[in-house]
Amino acid sequence: MGSTVVDLPHPFDPLTLGEIETAIAIVRKAHGNVFFNVVSLQEPRKAEMTAWLADPDTAPRPKRVADVVVIAPGGKVYDGLIDLAEVKITKWDLLDGEQPIITMEELQLVEHIVRKDPKVIEQCIISGVAPEDMHKVYCDPWTIGYDERYGSSVRLQQALMYYRPDVDNCQYQYPLDFCPIYDADKGEIIAIDIPKVRRPLSRAPPQDYHPAAVKERGGYRTNLKPINITQPEGVSFTMTGREIEWQNWKFHIGFNYREGIVLNNITFNDKGTVRPIFYRLSLAEMVVPYGNPEHPHQRKHALDQGEYGAGYMTNSLSLGCDCKGSIHYLDAHFPARSGGLRTIKNAICIHEEDAGILFKHTDFRDESVIVTRGRKLIIQQIFTAANYEYVVAWVFHQDGTIQPEIKLTGILNTYALNEDEDTKGWGTQVYPGVNAHNHQHLFCLRIDANVDGPNNTVFVSDAMAGEAAVGSPENFYGNAFYNRRTKLATTGEAMTDYDGATSRTWEIANTNKLNPYSKKPVSYKLVSREVPGLMPKPGSLVWNRAPFARHAVHVTPYADDQLYPAGKHVPQTSGTKPLALTNWIGDGTGSIDNTDVVLWHTFGVTHFPSPEDFPVMPAEGMTSLLRPRNFFAGNPVMDVPPSYVSVPSQVAEKAGGWKGVVDGVSRLAFGREGSGEEVKVEGGCCKK
Repeated sequence: MGSTVVDLPHPFDPLTLGEIETAIAIVRKAHGNVFFNVVSLQEPRKAEMTAWLADPDTAPRPKRVADVVVIAPGGKVYDGLIDLAEVKITKWDLLDGEQPIITMEELQLVEHIVRKDPKVIEQCIISGVAPEDMHKVYCDPWTIGYDERYGSSVRLQQALMYYRPDVDNCQYQYPLDFCPIYDADKGEIIAIDIPKVRRPLSRAPPQDYHPAAVKERGGYRTNLKPINITQPEGVSFTMTGREIEWQNWKFHIGFNYREGIVLNNITFNDKGTVRPIFYRLSLAEMVVPYGNPEHPHQRKHALDQGEYGAGYMTNSLSLGCDCKGSIHYLDAHFPARSGGLRTIKNAICIHEEDAGILFKHTDFRDESVIVTRGRKLIIQQIFTAANYEYVVAWVFHQDGTIQPEIKLTGILNTYALNEDEDTKGWGTQVYPGVNAHNHQHLFCLRIDANVDGPNNTVFVSDAMAGEAAVGSPENFYGNAFYNRRTKLATTGEAMTDYDGATSRTWEIANTNKLNPYSKKPVSYKLVSREVPGLMPKPGSLVWNRAPFARHAVHVTPYADDQLYPAGKHVPQTSGTKPLALTNWIGDGTGSIDNTDVVLWHTFGVTHFPSPEDFPVMPAEGMTSLLRPRNFFAGNPVMDVPPSYVSVPSQVAEKAGGWKGVVDGVSRLAFGREGSGEEVKVEGGCCKK
């Protein structure tokens, strides 16, 4: 157990601080003073990496290459690659009409500009803000999305405006009704969008979430007693650098500015045989479209990862708050815009949790019983995108299941509302003068399959009633139903949607290997039921810019650097030209049968806000499952020690059962209860 220090970075490791520093120095020497948007690992080419993973002692070690994006004077954007071993730039391309990711430093500049701009001050006065109170004016800077008035050649942000009467107030209860446009190259406000109907500043009393405000409303609950999570013998996982081993699982934990957590080379030790399952898993993109059609709200949709970066926005996590129990942390390192270095401490937390009953059976004849509790491993980050917090967890289970899980919390994005104004159904008044617009959160998983090898095929799986009529010889009683599996042989066929009526799932199968008993291909099944369709219509701005959200599943043949389904450079795209995923799908005839494939899955939630979501939203979770199907020869967790076992012969002889892993801490809440006699079993209880 514990960590092992390794001399050389693993080829999947994020760039070290020293490597980032080297890359910055190389660029400065060649190109002078520029702003650094990205200095990140270009992941090794898959063919080279696969060869090295198979034989790390003799195969060539993949080179360390830095992917660099900079903005030069005049707003010129360059995309580059740097060979860190040879200390040289190998690619340096000037981009035409593309805008790179907006850094946190760029976002923070806007608030200082709007407070001093005469046009903004004028609008604040019209809204009811005194000129001497401009220090109480705040803004959430967003990328402009796309606005046909400006196009993509000028780097812009839109400022969503708010007011705080007191520094401790929640600004989102005092939205302002106008929207300044900020030119990043000029460093000034170039326009202000003003609504036809003016909505002056709300004068409602604050409804805050800080302790003093809660105390005024009656105070905190006093009937909560501590819950402690203890692992007196330490954790059950081991770390070698950034490689983790836990309960037959082994994989590498990466992190980048864009996706945040990246998991690579995921394998499972099946009774001594190490079986590959996935080459790479990540949350590749997301889109949050808002549903108010009035100008300028049509621009209000965020592709948060492509426009701001889940890594750049990630929180520094705190023990006992964000992560509870015995925690192992990993830091994240990034460039500062000016060319310095920035570290986010505790960007990733890794810990175990109890997972409830893993399996159990009681024989009703004699009450012989086996009960085994499970546990799960959680790899988690939290990032803050202006008003919203996103808790992203990759949960590994002992039975071979991987569970990507996302929780939403934080604060609703809000807009001003006049007294008795009709929201027209596009939003909800969650507090006097506060309109929270309808919106969606749609997340795209990138699943780089490697199920028992690189050649995989995807099937859509539906529960179907038997076709034969009631009374027919084939289905006389009408009760027949079966699993219909349809091969998705081309990129066009793979564009599929969820169907709750057929309990639809998708199977990533290796058709070259059959289960010894079922004779079906070994596979991993994608089970995902929280799959709302994209509400903006085909041809809309959001539909054009977020092609991954058009269907629940897309499948493409693998290609290096096809990582981001909305494109590498997302800010201010119009989507009128085919974007990344659209290009990769092409005319839909490309084969994805028995080859190296990537499955893109979009899931999420449609949110119609309510007062219960304000001023801070209780966490709302959504999840998917990647489950082994026909992958193992039997239940893969039979070797997990049970808490208690008694077999019929022991029951007949009134002998004690097998006493296994019991927590030794659990106890009755109120002493002895009920009619059954309680028997102590190494700190746990079993009914006698």
